[in-house]
Amino acid sequence: MEAPAGTVSAAVREHLRQLCLREFPCGIGSWNKSRFLPQTSRAWRELVPREEEAVSPGEETVEDLLGLVRSPHSPWALPEGSSAEDRFLRELAIQNPLVLKDSFFYTYFKSLRVVDKQVSLVDKDLLKFVKLEELILSANLIKEIDPANLPPTLKVLELYGNKMSSMECLCAGPPPGLQHLGLGHNKLLGPLESLYVTSDHWPNLVSLDLSFNDLTDLQSMVASLRTLPCLRLLVLQGNPLALVPYYRGFTIDSLSRLCVLDDITVASSEKHQFRGLRHSGDLLTQEAQLVVTIGNVRGVLDTSVLDPEPGPQGPFITYSYYVTYDFVEDEEAEGNGYGGVLAEIVKPSPSTEQLGEDVPEEVVEEAEDSVESGPVSQSQLGEMEESLVSGGSAPLPRTSVDSAEELAKLRPHLDPRLCPSPGTVLFSTVRKPWADVIPCNYEMQHTLSDLVPLKAFLMSGTTVTIVEEKILSWPVVPPSPDSPMPAKKGKGEKDKKGEKDKKGKKEKEEKDKKGKDGKDKAGKGEKDAAKKEGKKKKELLKDLRQDPPILRVLGSGRVALEPLLAGEPFVSTVCDFGVIRTLETDKLTFFRDSKNKKARKDAMEAKKSKTKLPAAIEKGKSLVSVYESNYHPDPLTVEVQIQLTQCRSAEEALRALVL
Repeated sequence: MEAPAGTVSAAVREHLRQLCLREFPCGIGSWNKSRFLPQTSRAWRELVPREEEAVSPGEETVEDLLGLVRSPHSPWALPEGSSAEDRFLRELAIQNPLVLKDSFFYTYFKSLRVVDKQVSLVDKDLLKFVKLEELILSANLIKEIDPANLPPTLKVLELYGNKMSSMECLCAGPPPGLQHLGLGHNKLLGPLESLYVTSDHWPNLVSLDLSFNDLTDLQSMVASLRTLPCLRLLVLQGNPLALVPYYRGFTIDSLSRLCVLDDITVASSEKHQFRGLRHSGDLLTQEAQLVVTIGNVRGVLDTSVLDPEPGPQGPFITYSYYVTYDFVEDEEAEGNGYGGVLAEIVKPSPSTEQLGEDVPEEVVEEAEDSVESGPVSQSQLGEMEESLVSGGSAPLPRTSVDSAEELAKLRPHLDPRLCPSPGTVLFSTVRKPWADVIPCNYEMQHTLSDLVPLKAFLMSGTTVTIVEEKILSWPVVPPSPDSPMPAKKGKGEKDKKGEKDKKGKKEKEEKDKKGKDGKDKAGKGEKDAAKKEGKKKKELLKDLRQDPPILRVLGSGRVALEPLLAGEPFVSTVCDFGVIRTLETDKLTFFRDSKNKKARKDAMEAKKSKTKLPAAIEKGKSLVSVYESNYHPDPLTVEVQIQLTQCRSAEEALRALVL
């Protein structure tokens, strides 16, 4: 009777059928029929193939048939990675095919490997394998197992990558001699799972693998594992409970007989460093700490060289650059201190370093005061989304967003890379002006108590994005023709110089009449005039209005964080988004920087000798040719590191309680 589909026994039968044990070159057929006696009622030993010196015409020798299944280039060869049992059965089906009956299979197999065969039920036909010691049922669809259907001779049971949500079903009479149990990459969840790993159920268990589940209570789990007298190998990495800083030290100190934890041998020095930590288990908080560090950004395109010079009516354009990343939101934490992060990311916060001399300090202070520190409301988020425009397009018209429906209408205009994924919060570095190497110098510590979402977040990774922010500023009141122009500093300096020459001539005429006292008064009057002029310019520049920022994504990519779950202390990478700079724009930047550095020096040399001017021109041309020949632009990169805090000693773990 055929076993129903989706069972272990059905998968075994299908596997034997795919081995083709009764087809050429195996089994009995025209290729070897003369080697066997007629099928009559004879004794068993009479059914053994006869040894003949020569085979009949049209038949193959045993050696030739074995060569067909052993040669890797043969069409009858087994697929690469086949087990030793499969190779033995194929050769046995050539040498002695009459032995291959159901009774033989039930007594032959000591190990069954049924991997990724869509098995959902362990049926009772498995009990027919009376010598079975190892059963591997990984990567299937098993949710529950009736231990009554497991052979009592079983010593190894692996159920990796299934859909089991609890170990309770295995505890109702498991195989008494089981030594290894592998339940990694399942869905075990809840504090009650620690009740099912005691010596009452697994008295001879030597190795236990519960990796990559959703177990959270380390103290309860370790307390149950202490009852297993034979436990020597334990794997718990990939669980939320393994993310707390004291995980390894507390586990090693609590399980004194443990030899290997998470595939790492427990050294005697570790036992010494964490001695006594188990007595403070009730005081240790179940929180994970991660530190995100963002270093230098390289290869950013200097967009400002493509903008025209601002006119009297503006706009005055400023650029700044920053890096964003998303991180899981801790819903269990008391008070969310990250509420204002989105507001800080989206709202412009110009600095004196970015705007140069065009914007006074009062404007900077007002902009910094406008950054909110409280939670982001729905209407505030709507205003933020209006400013999230990428690709250099014009900003969205400013409208009031008072409902979720209106907010949803705005979302199609947004670059999804500028919005956090569900369940995460967006974090940002400080805005910096353009430079060949932009130092972010960013470090943020994240402390989370809700460990299950944290594990899911680490499995999916974080998105790192480099953003360019463009802000256009306009004068509130257009300046009059007589007013000093902030963009044309050369004209202002020329006017000042003319006034200074006139005052110098006047002082020289009055020098003979008034003497020294008159000179002092003239100097005082000059200082007062300059002070009044500077104050007037400052008041003019203070009246600037800013458009919503125009955001453009320069590069975005995923950073894999799964190594942190696999036991790695940190993930350090350089995100490479490719080359976005061009020769044309870099030449403009090169000319601008060269002009700023050498303008005064070249002017002085030109004044001293007119013959040196052509030489300077030739020198500039040679510099351009050298620059073009050696042009190798750096790709757009950013340095990112995420570290999982781990305690290295008992003192370090207890010190964290005090802090």
